[in-house]
Amino acid sequence: MGIRGLMSFVEDHSNDFFTDLKLRDTKIVIDGYALFHRLCFNSNLELRYGGDYDAFADVVQKFFESLFACNICPYVVLDGGCDISDKKLTTLKDRAREKIQTAHSLSVGGGGYVCPLLIREVFIQVLVRLQVCFVQCFSEADRDIMTLANHWDCPVLSSDSDFCIFDLKTGFCPLNSFQWRNINTFKGTKNCYIPAKCFSLDAFCHHFSNMNRTLLPLFAVLCGNDHINLPIMEKFLSKVRLPVGTTSSKGRRHHRVLGLLNWLSHFADPCEALDNVLNYLPKKDRESVKELLCCSMEEYQQSQVKLQDFFQYGSYVCPDALNLGLPEWILVALARGQLPPFISDALVLRRTILHTQVENMQRPNAHRVSQPIRQIIYGLLLNASPHLRDAAWQASPPQPVAFREVERIHRNITTSVVDAVDPLKDRSDLSTLTELSLVRRLMLLLETLKVKQTILEPIPASLKLPIAVSCYWLQQSEAKAKLHHLQALLLGMLMGPLHAIINSPGKEELQEAGAKKLYGEFQRLKEQARPGSRLDLDTAHIFCQWQCCLQMGMYLNQLLSTPLPEPDLTRLYCGSLVHGLCHQLLASASVDSLLSSCPEAKQLYEQLFNATKYYAPAELFLPKGKSNSKKKKKKKQGTSWSKNRAETTSDTTGWNDGSNRFGLLMAENLEEHTEAAELE
Repeated sequence: MGIRGLMSFVEDHSNDFFTDLKLRDTKIVIDGYALFHRLCFNSNLELRYGGDYDAFADVVQKFFESLFACNICPYVVLDGGCDISDKKLTTLKDRAREKIQTAHSLSVGGGGYVCPLLIREVFIQVLVRLQVCFVQCFSEADRDIMTLANHWDCPVLSSDSDFCIFDLKTGFCPLNSFQWRNINTFKGTKNCYIPAKCFSLDAFCHHFSNMNRTLLPLFAVLCGNDHINLPIMEKFLSKVRLPVGTTSSKGRRHHRVLGLLNWLSHFADPCEALDNVLNYLPKKDRESVKELLCCSMEEYQQSQVKLQDFFQYGSYVCPDALNLGLPEWILVALARGQLPPFISDALVLRRTILHTQVENMQRPNAHRVSQPIRQIIYGLLLNASPHLRDAAWQASPPQPVAFREVERIHRNITTSVVDAVDPLKDRSDLSTLTELSLVRRLMLLLETLKVKQTILEPIPASLKLPIAVSCYWLQQSEAKAKLHHLQALLLGMLMGPLHAIINSPGKEELQEAGAKKLYGEFQRLKEQARPGSRLDLDTAHIFCQWQCCLQMGMYLNQLLSTPLPEPDLTRLYCGSLVHGLCHQLLASASVDSLLSSCPEAKQLYEQLFNATKYYAPAELFLPKGKSNSKKKKKKKQGTSWSKNRAETTSDTTGWNDGSNRFGLLMAENLEEHTEAAELE
C-alpha cells in the first residue's frame, strides 16, 4: 500500500517527526519488497540490459553483512500474491502502464527505474545463501509486518508510507535514511552501529494539535491509498474547506495531506469524523461509502497472522489461505518462497500479471514466447481445491479453463485470455502432484520444454535447466535469435564456474591456467557496455524473451518440486556482459579467440553449445544474408541436426571423469538430486 504524498511530506519535516537512532543489538523486521527495490535502484546498477544480477547480489550481500557487523538480526517479510478480493487491481494496472512508459524511456536512452525480471528470485537466493530468515506472505505483507514487529517490540525497515499510519511500538525506519553503507563505532569501543532515523507517531500527532492517532487510518483512506480511490471522495474534498495552515511551496505541494490532517485533528475519534465526511455526500451513496471506508480502515489494524510461528516452528496459519482449502504442500512452499506469487495469483484469481522489461515496444511483448509453458502451469493448477474448481469441469463436453493475463501490447496493457493445458489428462488433484515419481515429474518438465533428456546428460547439473530453457527458446519462431546471441548467452553462463574456481582454495593451478585471466576479460567487457553505449533494441528483446522462458521454466520446475536443480541466477546471466559479448562477436572476435586463455572454459562452452545447437533452426548457422525456402530450410535442418547430434555424442566422452575440473565443480551440492543422478 501507500498514501500519496505522505512519505515526501514527513521527510520534508524530518526534524519534527524523526528521532536519530544508532541501531545495533536488535531484531529488525524488513519489508523485503521495499528493500530489493531500494537496493536495485539506488546502487548505480545497469538496468537497460535486463539485469546485472551478479552486481545486485553483491549489493544485497553487503547490506546484510553491515547488519551482521552491528549484531542486528534481520527478518525479511516478502509480499505474496494479490489480495483475494483483488481490490488493488486498478492500482496494479496503473503501475503496469507506468512501468511500460519507464521501460520505453530506458530503451531509447532516457532515464527511469525498472526492476529486471528475475530480481526477486535473485534476492531470495542471496537470502538463502546468507541464511537470512525470511518468509513469503500469502498476500500483501504490510499488516503482517506490523503485527510481527509489535510482537517482538522491534523496528520496521521499509519505504512504504503506510508504516507512518500503523501503530508501531518501536517505530518505523525509512530506507532513505538507513545508512548501512556508513557504519560507525561507539567512541572508545569496537561496537558498531548503523545511523538511522525512526518515525515518531507521537511527534506526528502532536504536530497536528495532539490529534487522536486512531484517526490516521481514516486520513489514509481519505487521502487515497492503493486500496481505495473513490471518485465520489473528490466531491467531499471539493466541498469541505481544508485548513492547510501554510502558504509555502511545500504546503502547496502537500495541500491534500496538510489539509486533511488539520481538518481531522478537530474530531475526537474516527466515528465522529466519518459521520462528518458522510454529511458532505449524497444520501443515496452514504451507506455504501461508509462500508467501503470502514473496510479499508481495517487494513491498518493488527493481522490475525502470527509470522513469529513460522520463524519458530517453520509454519504459520493464514486464515485466508485455509479458507480456500489449498493443499498443505502448496502453502508451505509459498511461505518458504519455494513457489512465487505468480502461482498463488493463478491459483486464487485465475489471473496473472506479466511484468514488462526494457524491450522493443514495437514487437509483441517478450512473454509471448513462454506462453506454452504458462499454459502447462495453469493446467497443473486447475484442480486445486473444491473452492477453486471451475464449472467447466461439469460442462458437457468439458470446456477448456481460461486464465487471464495482464500483458503489454505496444505501450499500453491488455488482458488476454489463455486456455490452460492439462498435461496429466487424468484430472489429478493438485494435492497429489508431489506424489508423482521423479521420473514422471522430470518427463513433464522436459516435454513442456521440448527437450530430450539425452541431450542434457553431458551438461553439469546446475546448468541443465538453463540449457533446457535455451533449447526451448531457440525453437520458438517468435524469438528470432541469431548465432551471436546464442554464443554470447552461453559464454555469459561461464561466469559462475569461473567465479567459483577463482574463489575456491587449492585451485591455484587453474587460476594460472587462465580462469582468472578470462574472468578479468569478461569483467572488462561488462564495463565497456555501461553508460553511453547505445542499446540494440532487437538484441535486448531477444534476451528479454530468453529471461521470460527461464522465469517460467523455473516456476514450472518449482511447481514440480525441482526435478532439475535450481540454477544459481546470481552469475547465470549478466546483461552488460552478454550485450558486450554480442558486440565483440559481431565486430571481430570469435569464440575460440575469447576462450583461448582457458581450455577448461572452452570445453564447458562446447558442451553447452553442442546441446543447444541440436534444437537451433538451421538458418542460425547460415552465412549472413543467405535465406532459403521453407523446404530447403527443413532439409538443411534435418542434415545439420543429425550431424550435430553425432558431434554431441562424440564430444561428451570423458565429461564426467575425474580429469574434468569444471565437471567436478559443477556437480557439487547436489545431495537433494541424487535420485536424478541415478536416472542418468
